Amino acid sequence: MAGMAIIQAHGLTKNYGSVRAVADLSFSVERGSVTGFLGPNGAGKTTTLRMLLGLVRADAGTAAINGHAYAGLPEPLHQVGAVLEASSFHPGRTARNHLRIQALAAAADPARIDEVLDLVQLRRAAGQRIGGFSLGMRQRLGLATALLADPEILILDEPANGLDPEGVRWLRGLLRGFAAEGGTVLVSSHMLAETAQTVDSVVIVDHGRLVRQAPLAELTAHGGLEDAFLQLTGHSSATQATQATQATQATEAWK
Repeated sequence: MAGMAIIQAHGLTKNYGSVRAVADLSFSVERGSVTGFLGPNGAGKTTTLRMLLGLVRADAGTAAINGHAYAGLPEPLHQVGAVLEASSFHPGRTARNHLRIQALAAAADPARIDEVLDLVQLRRAAGQRIGGFSLGMRQRLGLATALLADPEILILDEPANGLDPEGVRWLRGLLRGFAAEGGTVLVSSHMLAETAQTVDSVVIVDHGRLVRQAPLAELTAHGGLEDAFLQLTGHSSATQATQATQATQATEAWK
């Protein structure tokens, strides 16, 4: 089954007032691969991931997972595990109790709780309240939650944020191992050097539009991923910061 598209976006478009966050965006993700979803700040990455998961309604276009819209999947949590925010936890709950509640909601085997706690290296912190967790620990708990129902697909938005170098290396091994066992990963990241060590292919977006989709080896045949990314997007750090501020202001105004 490797080499077949398991995630497909076709003509996705989303506007927030007068700001077009995503514009006629089409791409696909092959089964059994790790695909990096890259773009400058404000490029529309998070909005696109939210449309894939049915959390934001597209103004135009379609998003399909295993040939269905997310809402049409028979057991979505058993097919797709997602981490879009590392702060969406009840601070008064312990990590174990959070996972118990999530296991009930997902109809997951309770035995998976200890399995995922071990997998994300949080067993010793399982009895601690989440409010005292560092960002890196919350990222790990988010991954544990995403893996709880043993999904075949992971959709992750900046999962390395808050992780120390050892944690980033651990995450790389987790994602590569997941794909080696037949899973599929779509992961957004700003860490280009780490992305280059993790992914099989990349989707690069800018101003809500597709700039390039290609296997990593093809894109980096004549240089590094960072050079290719900057050449394709033509963004300086200052430009990225300005666009991120404008996108945030527009989104807040729309809310």
